[in-house]
Amino acid sequence: MLPDVKAKPRIAIVGAGNLGTAMALALRRAEYTIAAIVSRSGGHSQRRARELARRVGARAVSLRSAADAEVVWLCVPDSEIAGVAEQLAKSATSTSWKGRVALHSSGALTSDELAPIRRLGAVVGSVHPMMTFVKGSTPSLARVPFAIEGDAAAVRAARKIVQDLGGQAYSIRKKDKAAYHAWGTFVSPLFTALLATSERVAARAGVKRPDAARRVIPILMQTLANYTQFGAAAGFSGPIVRGDVDTVMRHLRVLRAIPAARNAYGALAKAAIEYLPSRNKATLKRALNRAAK
Repeated sequence: MLPDVKAKPRIAIVGAGNLGTAMALALRRAEYTIAAIVSRSGGHSQRRARELARRVGARAVSLRSAADAEVVWLCVPDSEIAGVAEQLAKSATSTSWKGRVALHSSGALTSDELAPIRRLGAVVGSVHPMMTFVKGSTPSLARVPFAIEGDAAAVRAARKIVQDLGGQAYSIRKKDKAAYHAWGTFVSPLFTALLATSERVAARAGVKRPDAARRVIPILMQTLANYTQFGAAAGFSGPIVRGDVDTVMRHLRVLRAIPAARNAYGALAKAAIEYLPSRNKATLKRALNRAAK
């Protein structure tokens, strides 16, 4: 029997990395029973699973035991989801997956990655939180949007779990997942890459990396506040919105010493001209195109 969406099913987390750790801790705080932390046998993966299991009052088990819970949640890298699903299916008996829910948390891949488990009678879904997870950080999932798709019964179970976590569940079409994940990549990992690039530009200005990281916090926070309150267009400032071609060209000249930063500046400046208000658009475009040659 599928888990009652009004009750809290026992959950097995497959994978004890950054995502698996954050999800297990959040679920435990939401008073879910973590039945097991599942990992590959031996090595670093098993050690991490044992440590996480101790923290959430669960057992650390191998893939062979994952189907003991009503919900099995795969928190492994995208490249491993299909393989892990296949291993789980091979280790199962003919009835061990009937009436269970299997989920994965890839932002780019669909629930079809769990087809081997679905064929054994499970209902499957993908549940992706729009949040970043890094070692040493366990962010709150309150108000975090979760994109969900899959079999109807799996979606119902996932929505109830997300609600209990304090998140905001919404439906996504399978065909939209790649674009959805690209969107998320822009606002977190590539944003981090932009900050790392900015540190190189700061060094060119004689500012050491630790000082650069500290000094940009006020402007970053205000930029996010402006975006939140006013939106992208009204929160946009600087030489491009003013149409200040001379300043933009001055930037590009000094950035010749940092080619990757110069390329990023040019690409983002072109995007700004395309999507945001600015003066002298045509002149700015011509200047950027000449600089790119």
